[in-house]
Amino acid sequence: MSFTDAQLSAWLAAFLWPFIRVVALFSSAPILSARQFPVRMRVALALFITVMIVPTLPQPPVVDVFSHAAFLIMLQQILIGVAMGFVLQMVFGALVFCGQISAYSMGLGFASMIDPQNGTQVPVVSQYYVILATLMFLLLNGHLTLIEMVVDSFHTLPVATDGISRNGYYELVAWGSQLFINGLLMALPIIGVLLLVNLGMGVVMRAAPQLNIFAIGFPITIILGLMVMAVTLPNMLALFSDMLDDSFQMIRDTLLIVR
Repeated sequence: MSFTDAQLSAWLAAFLWPFIRVVALFSSAPILSARQFPVRMRVALALFITVMIVPTLPQPPVVDVFSHAAFLIMLQQILIGVAMGFVLQMVFGALVFCGQISAYSMGLGFASMIDPQNGTQVPVVSQYYVILATLMFLLLNGHLTLIEMVVDSFHTLPVATDGISRNGYYELVAWGSQLFINGLLMALPIIGVLLLVNLGMGVVMRAAPQLNIFAIGFPITIILGLMVMAVTLPNMLALFSDMLDDSFQMIRDTLLIVR
């Protein structure tokens, strides 16, 4: 039994291009791209998924894997995978932004810890929201939807030298504004309550200057902030679920449609 170079190149290309797209997605998507998730396990998971889905994918273009066209194809697969993960990262980034605003308003900006998702220091309030969002993401089978989405992407955006359109990239950049919009929307109840508290503290200080407003106001703002967090937590998780639905819909309608 003998194989020609063309056959070997075709078999390698049929496996290599999907593997690159899946690895790029796992390297940029939430949870899977966390530093606590070992790189070897990430690559092994991408390898396993690629082996499972290759028989169901459209036939890739016949090009030499070491040619100029192959480099363009590889670049497109990386961009598609990273773009899909970027959209979901903006959802989790909105929670981090909400936690930062809330922590600074409550006076807990000094209480920071390492975020296992990105390896950076964030306020403990942000870390609390991220942990809850991670559990809810897994509870809603977001990881399964993510895998299903990358498999469907090979049918809507087949392996080729061209990928996401220019308008798709523009809309992807515009989607970054959702981080600030949704983050501020989730933090508005805490901001509003603490703003009223600070106004009341200002009135009390003018009426009774002998009071130590820092000793009184600091614990009050923290306690009220935690109470508002507990009251608004169900609505925040519901908003996070809606943000996930919008992000998946945005990927399907904007990035993964044939143009």
